[in-house]
Amino acid sequence: MKAAVILLDRTAVLFLGVAAGAAIGYAFGVKDAPEASYVAPAGMAQADADVAPPPPVGEEGPAPVKTAVGEALPEQPVTAETRAIQPGIVNAIAAGRPVRIGVFGDSFGDGIWTALYNQLSRKSGYQVVKFSQQATGFTRYRTLNLETHDRARLAQSPVDVAVISFGANDMMGVADGGHVYALLTPKWQAAIARRVTSYVAMLREQGAIVYWVGLPKMREAAYDADVVRMNAFYRDLMGRLGVPFIETAPYSVDAGGRYSAYLPDPATGKPVLMRANDGIHMSYAGYVRITKGLAGRIRSYVDQARARAGGAAPPPPVVAPPPEALAPAPKPAPKPARLDDPLADEPRMSAPVAEPKAESEPRAKVESKSEPKTEKSKPPAATPPAKGAPTDLLPDDIGAALEEQSRSRR
Repeated sequence: MKAAVILLDRTAVLFLGVAAGAAIGYAFGVKDAPEASYVAPAGMAQADADVAPPPPVGEEGPAPVKTAVGEALPEQPVTAETRAIQPGIVNAIAAGRPVRIGVFGDSFGDGIWTALYNQLSRKSGYQVVKFSQQATGFTRYRTLNLETHDRARLAQSPVDVAVISFGANDMMGVADGGHVYALLTPKWQAAIARRVTSYVAMLREQGAIVYWVGLPKMREAAYDADVVRMNAFYRDLMGRLGVPFIETAPYSVDAGGRYSAYLPDPATGKPVLMRANDGIHMSYAGYVRITKGLAGRIRSYVDQARARAGGAAPPPPVVAPPPEALAPAPKPAPKPARLDDPLADEPRMSAPVAEPKAESEPRAKVESKSEPKTEKSKPPAATPPAKGAPTDLLPDDIGAALEEQSRSRR
């Protein structure tokens, strides 16, 4: 009986544990469920429903989609800029400074910066500056407040054009005012809209004209559905803020509207890799493809500003003239070889001092004043011995001869 009670208790504990685990799992599974349904703009939901599922993914990534040679895909249109020209860019052009274009965003913004950097060159009067940072977003203000961070960076070097691309890292709930709101619910949208509106206002306050770049087609169907809704949210918000929303999804799919890692080259029709292996980011060619229209629109804006500043072309860069070619200075004549005396530091022998001799004989003849004076021939002064090695350092025969000669001179 006691064993049966113990077995029953253990069984009850097991069932309670399974029930608790199921409850926790269910809570995690539905915590990010939308509080209310989000309705996409007219035509977008139907277009997405007609898109076929993404191609199968193998061990080496998605297989290239075969496209007929010469099959034309739509290109991103170039739209002339019609907004007011900001005075800051006119002053910059008049002063000869390059037009500064700042790219703000997450890792997707890094790719957009690379594409614009190569399409808007420094030689043409542009300076494309990277402000984007990986793993950032408007849902992550507990980690990094984008507005405060970028306001400080722009204080010393403002930009004339601001290009923004966020959203790939914002596919999550947002903490705001002590509450957490699920992705794209009304309160989530209200919180993100406040942050984005303030961020755009900060960029405009320092003199920039602003563009927002949307997200492309994604390989994973569930993630792509969130991207469609995210693009719709930002498209509507940018429309209310007066910021152009740059579409990218229509230019990241094949002729059937499906995700494809490879798209045909417009000139040759050959497939070109457009996507990264993660099915989210683009390759360099892909980023260029989805920003060609944006680059053209920025050129339109800058051309209008240059015309207002009084010059249709960018100011020539100031380059220092090359130094004149000078003939090489003549080399100095080589100095004669110096022969060092190996015994220069040895003590030198001083010349013997001659003692004056007493006059023993009186003068035999007194010189007459009338007779011209004739100088007596004086004996040659004793020549001091040549400086050289001391006699004690010379061979015995030479040293003895020199000593004898020295005594005879005394």
